[in-house]
Amino acid sequence: MNQMHAPTAEVILLGTGTSVGVPALGCDCAVCTSTNPKNNRTRCSVAIRTGEGTILIDTAPDMRTQLLREKIPLVHAVVYTHEHADHLFGLDDLRLFPFRLGKPVPLFCEQNVEARIRKSYDYAFSTREETHPGATPQLEFETINEGEPFKVLNVEFQPLRLSHGPHFDVLGFRIGNFAYCTDTNYIPDHSLDVLAGVDTFVVDALRWKSHPTHFSVKEACDIAARIQAPRTFLTHICHDLEHEATNVSLPQGVELAYDGLRFEIEI
Repeated sequence: MNQMHAPTAEVILLGTGTSVGVPALGCDCAVCTSTNPKNNRTRCSVAIRTGEGTILIDTAPDMRTQLLREKIPLVHAVVYTHEHADHLFGLDDLRLFPFRLGKPVPLFCEQNVEARIRKSYDYAFSTREETHPGATPQLEFETINEGEPFKVLNVEFQPLRLSHGPHFDVLGFRIGNFAYCTDTNYIPDHSLDVLAGVDTFVVDALRWKSHPTHFSVKEACDIAARIQAPRTFLTHICHDLEHEATNVSLPQGVELAYDGLRFEIEI
């Protein structure tokens, strides 16, 4: 009897750095001046490559460089975690893709993120006739509702609520046996329940010291111990964490992510 195998996708961590990136402008610390490419971190975003196309999670300001670096020629859809600039402000670089798709690029996001996009990129939604095709990104919105799974290119995303500090909520996502939880310092119990049984867990871990809106390394490792995924990667990393030295100190099954990290997931 033939065994049925779950469909798979490739995940590429396009960016794994904090909001200012690493190296940070004007900084001459050992990490910012390191020659180890794994200490060079662009802003956080993810590509999920399936047989039907490429889905991004967030459009970081470094998106164009990230896509060129990873030789990704086309983006078919974007899913957003939240509205902060380091996760949003590469959006204008989507302008080329509607010509190849033959339609606007679908953006999956919560209503507050849509409002931010419409405000920050008001020229993309103006009724004024532009001077030439391609002058503005062609976009269409699909609303994410908390707790309701949705499909992108036939891949199911399960949104889960995270806290990014005491007064700001963001989304994490479970996709098959993979979960992505950036920009958080608290995961409520009902979201932890959604994470049960994942094989690969990517989670925020800004630095060693505590922070008001991000997990520290210890806090992220504590969450990883609760979830018990076989492999956990720490992301949204600042220049306090040197790649090799930090990895030596992490628990088994936990390691720092890095730009360009690739792995396969079941979807």
